[in-house]
Amino acid sequence: MANEIQAVKTQSPAGAEHTRDRKVFIPPVDIVESNDAIILTADMPGVDEKNVSVTLEKGVLSVLGEVEPAFVKDRKIAYAEYEIGDYERAFTLSDEIDQDRIEATVKNGVLRLVLPKTEAARARRIPVKTIH
Repeated sequence: MANEIQAVKTQSPAGAEHTRDRKVFIPPVDIVESNDAIILTADMPGVDEKNVSVTLEKGVLSVLGEVEPAFVKDRKIAYAEYEIGDYERAFTLSDEIDQDRIEATVKNGVLRLVLPKTEAARARRIPVKTIH
């Protein structure tokens, strides 16, 4: 799996510049591999389908989630340990990922990316024959 997807250690994916003056977190991810695909889940609390973007450029898959702070009328925060900020992370994909069939969904602040493997990259069983 290490050859198929690698995290990019950059501040901004694909050379993007930050236009918002706020904290940007690197979302923690889990990566699971099956025979047909690699599934990546990223925890991005506060992100939904309206404020998340996934882009693929020159083999780099970039994820950006923007979170707006929620305010309640006539109340103010007296103390908070949870910080509000955006999320940003990028991954370099190998040629073993079918980049035309990548799917992205988000539910309850968890982004799920399905990265299908190319036919050549899939594990397959080789039949063993008996020699007489």
